[in-house]
Amino acid sequence: MAKVIVVTSGKGGVGKTTSSASFASGLAMRGHKTVVIDFDVGLRNLDLIMGCERRVVYDLINVINNEATLNQAMIKDKHCENLFVLPASQTRDKDALTEEGVERILQDLMKMDFEYIICDSPAGIEHGAVMALTFADEAIIVTNPEVSSVRDSDRILGIIQAKSRRAQNGSEPVKEHLLITRYVPKRVEAGEMLSYTDVQEILRIPLIGIIPESESVLHASNQGNPAIHIEGSDVSEAYKDVVGRFLGEETQLRFTTYEKPGLFQRLFKGK
Repeated sequence: MAKVIVVTSGKGGVGKTTSSASFASGLAMRGHKTVVIDFDVGLRNLDLIMGCERRVVYDLINVINNEATLNQAMIKDKHCENLFVLPASQTRDKDALTEEGVERILQDLMKMDFEYIICDSPAGIEHGAVMALTFADEAIIVTNPEVSSVRDSDRILGIIQAKSRRAQNGSEPVKEHLLITRYVPKRVEAGEMLSYTDVQEILRIPLIGIIPESESVLHASNQGNPAIHIEGSDVSEAYKDVVGRFLGEETQLRFTTYEKPGLFQRLFKGK
């Protein structure tokens, strides 16, 4: 049975779609048949980050409205053999997303032997976000180490606990994971940013990973290349750690401490 995983956040700009793309890619790189669905109807950008925007012919709403089949709408990823992308519509209204339509698509994907269905949710609590989390088995809550971002994430946790099908039918609750992005240990040490332990203390859900701040993420996204493919980078390694932990591996947290430059480094920099 496929697992439905929603990647969500309380506010925009925290790296949610970047994380959806890298997480889905990481699962596929491990040999798992995976599809990632963009639920941000009207503002799609997952296809840009995945580098398949020019290959979009049909989209999620076309499939819901029976204007296209899943096979016509899904795009095979150019990096990973086992990864497919189902883009959102840029022209339709968010209300075109219906609970019945989303449920039918998820059931059809399960029949196609997908192991993981990643739902890239819009930020916040509007219609598309609720549709993305309704059928979730697990949720990855993406937050920056800032008070406003953490507060909004706390609100999303409340929505998941109230609106998901699992919550409504009284079955086992949605399994929640915390992913902290854009982490800068130097700023944490200077008191300019919450530490990951502070964030955990507030949200009280298990931490699945920490993604360090990096300019290379924006550069990769602009090139249509998920951050997990930036070979040799801290960001790529961090996302690979996240995938490993999700799959049950015990991996030590990295990229959490700031190492002050030594005397020779400071002297060299001054020249």
